[in-house]
Amino acid sequence: MENADDPSSPNKNSQSDNLGWATKGRAIWASTENWLISTALGVMMALPLLEIALRRFNSGVSGSAEMLQHLVLFVAMAGGAIAARENRLLSLSTFTAFLKGPWATVARSLSASVSVFVTFAIGIGCYQFINTGGIGDEVLFFGVPVWVFMAVMPVGFALLGLRIIRFSGSSWHLRLIPVMVGIALYFFCTHSFEDVEGFVWPMIVLLILATIAGAPLYVAIGGMALIMNWGWSGYFPEERVEITIQTQSQTLYGFISNPLLVTLPLFTLAGYFLAQGDSSKRLIRLIHSIFGGVRGGAVIVTVLVCAFFTTFTGASGVTILALGGLLMPVLQSAGYGERSSIGMLTGAGSLGVLFPPCLPLILYAVVATNTKLVSLSLTDVFLGGAIPGALLVLMTIAWGVWKQPQASIVRAPLDWVEIRKAFIGALGELFLPIVALFALFSGFATPIEAASVSAFYAFLLYLVDARWVRKARIRNELPQMMSECGLLVGGVLLILGVAMGLTDYLIFAMIPDQMVDWAQTTIESKLLFLLALNGALILVGCLMDIFSAIIVIVPLIVPLGVVFGIDPIHLGIIFLANLQLGYLTPPIGMNLFLASYRFGKPMSEVIKASLPLLAVFVIGVLLITYVPFLTTWLPGLFK
Repeated sequence: MENADDPSSPNKNSQSDNLGWATKGRAIWASTENWLISTALGVMMALPLLEIALRRFNSGVSGSAEMLQHLVLFVAMAGGAIAARENRLLSLSTFTAFLKGPWATVARSLSASVSVFVTFAIGIGCYQFINTGGIGDEVLFFGVPVWVFMAVMPVGFALLGLRIIRFSGSSWHLRLIPVMVGIALYFFCTHSFEDVEGFVWPMIVLLILATIAGAPLYVAIGGMALIMNWGWSGYFPEERVEITIQTQSQTLYGFISNPLLVTLPLFTLAGYFLAQGDSSKRLIRLIHSIFGGVRGGAVIVTVLVCAFFTTFTGASGVTILALGGLLMPVLQSAGYGERSSIGMLTGAGSLGVLFPPCLPLILYAVVATNTKLVSLSLTDVFLGGAIPGALLVLMTIAWGVWKQPQASIVRAPLDWVEIRKAFIGALGELFLPIVALFALFSGFATPIEAASVSAFYAFLLYLVDARWVRKARIRNELPQMMSECGLLVGGVLLILGVAMGLTDYLIFAMIPDQMVDWAQTTIESKLLFLLALNGALILVGCLMDIFSAIIVIVPLIVPLGVVFGIDPIHLGIIFLANLQLGYLTPPIGMNLFLASYRFGKPMSEVIKASLPLLAVFVIGVLLITYVPFLTTWLPGLFK
């Protein structure tokens, strides 16, 4: 009789072969996804460049605008699917990190069950939306009907759901729980209740519990939109479900197809090209060679490099994680203690959010203009953020200079030979913001083309660095890096798309109008309104990532800004500056968590380290709020 535990037995060998084939299959599929999203990003970068070249011959690429918009849709869904594949979907809660044993299993099952319900509900809505008469029949380009490109939505949500199920438990028995519960929730919600309003609050409570248990952010926001539209929109029972899920899908498609959103993945791609190689080391060397011999030189290096990278990556978390290990020794070698160094890096990581062409500025212009109450150009918003951003940078540097211990100050003369070598080494990186801003403000290119030019220039820098400096294997490194960019962009776009469904419901329910009425009867002073706005936005910055906050909150505050006579550019910079402050606000500011993870320190220690810089940022935000001239002068000068 054969031993079942014998590794040489036929059963064991069969199981091993099956697992081997499954692993290989997943690896091949993952590689295919990486190459597909890399190709999509590459085409998005190349197409506007081709338009610029053909314009000299009074020609162009037929259907290029529609192609770019549908490539954004593909990147959103493919990037979200890759994030789910890597189990890196953005979540609000870190609560599950402290759970062990059965409690962790319960939390995973709860979050996965609600996530499966929301994900497949939106996916089914996408399928029904595509099959609505006349929606997908239009031919876009190359004779291909639009439904082929729209099909990425239901396929993408199907992949999201399947991967959420895969990570919901360590065995198939545990993975069956979210499948069964998700199906049960869907059929419950599709039942034709006469009095559905009574079930809304229990469903919201269930969604909140799932969010605390670790459900992805797109599930929390999209689920809230689905539940509110389902229960409180006043549809007839027989049409309630169909309208609810199709409206969510239609909103997702309409928003992600916004032409200006093409700039978001392109500028992010430029940041990833920049961060992949040794650009940070070259910039640190240059700035250190100039300022290293003066008091606070290490802080100047840290602040300027962090602001530069956050400007192009659009995410302070990327800056902290990528540059923290490089800049910590620079600060400590200049005499700063470990606590001061951690506080400086935690705060400096968010500097750059107000500088062009940072992604939150782009997104604010898009969303604010979508309210139809104001009309903003990217140029105005970019100019409006320049001086406030510089103010926060200078205040951070001033605090760092004052904080440096006197005993550690070693003044040294400038080494012009080292400066020259460092300058030549970093010349390519120094030209990147010049190229981006020239393309944006010269009229030479549209915003999309300017983003493409910036990404292509950063791509050339990457090729030189990878081929001749680092001797890297570009064929292996490039798809991995571009898929990582797609993961970030796709995750953000997915959140933004479902968040628009919640925004539409809030507008449908006349929440902005009610807020305007309340503010007019309760708040008499414009200054008092700005103070209340600051407090509310700091809280928002703690609880939400900056991208979803823009989608959900901006449509609510723009009408208030119009009523109180606040310039929409000034309102946007106030909004973003407060969210930047929220990154540092205890106990749940996002940068606090990232710094705790990056430096291996308890949250309490990171919070104490960040408090001085938090106070500096509070002063800066108050100046930005109550001195509108700082924001409005440059846009007015260039009109």
